[in-house]
Amino acid sequence: MPFLARGGAQLYYEVEGTGPALVFAHGLGGNHLSWWQQVPHFRARYTCVTFAHRGFAPSTDERGGPGPRAFADDLAALVDHLGLADVRLVAQSMGGWTCLAYALREPARVRALVMACTVGGLTHPEVDRAFAAASASGVERALFERGIHPAMGERIAREQPALHHLYQALGRMRLGLDTDAVRATLGEMRTVPASALAALTMPVLCLTGEEDVVIPSAAVVALAGLLPDGRLARVPHAGHSVYFERAEEFNRLVDGFLAGIATAPPLAAAAS
Repeated sequence: MPFLARGGAQLYYEVEGTGPALVFAHGLGGNHLSWWQQVPHFRARYTCVTFAHRGFAPSTDERGGPGPRAFADDLAALVDHLGLADVRLVAQSMGGWTCLAYALREPARVRALVMACTVGGLTHPEVDRAFAAASASGVERALFERGIHPAMGERIAREQPALHHLYQALGRMRLGLDTDAVRATLGEMRTVPASALAALTMPVLCLTGEEDVVIPSAAVVALAGLLPDGRLARVPHAGHSVYFERAEEFNRLVDGFLAGIATAPPLAAAAS
């Protein structure tokens, strides 16, 4: 199993396929396995890189380690370790913090960015209002109390119970990770001002499920409007995890978006 040593942490990753690099960053409810419906779809045309954020099994984090504050550094180290000249990034929810921070740090190396059901570390009045309204509604907590994972939502729990069960099972692989602490840290990391987004001149697809109760659609819409080349895609009858709930539609949207991106020069060979 391939691991990248990061101080006292071990970062697990997998590489499949050929072509330009397409790197997937998962959300709080998953790990590298979250992308089981994307990798088989894209690997014939892209070098698909999946990884588990530090602390998310099988990756590890050191006791008292930096946690999410090291996510972008970990991604940068992985890109360098694999010898990737440039990347296309697909970020889901928590992964948006990772990919937005990396893109701001290395804009010339990011050919395209997909921000799926996330605004990453962005702070902005419209975004903040959307989060405040969602928190005040209490919908997310009410779903948890009913045994429904908010990242899936009531519709999927009812219409696709097996898929809902699988998502919950993936979430239980966190091996004692304090998810409340991770959420709190991510909240503290929402410090990126809208002015910083001017550096992101690459195309950015902002994708949202219209029934998302975790990252409100209004926040994603605001993000798209703040980006120099932001594009917005709304998916009806989908919640927070469009990539998992409506994989065929998610893959179609990302495919179409990536098809419009100029082909990069050949990438350096991936490290073993």
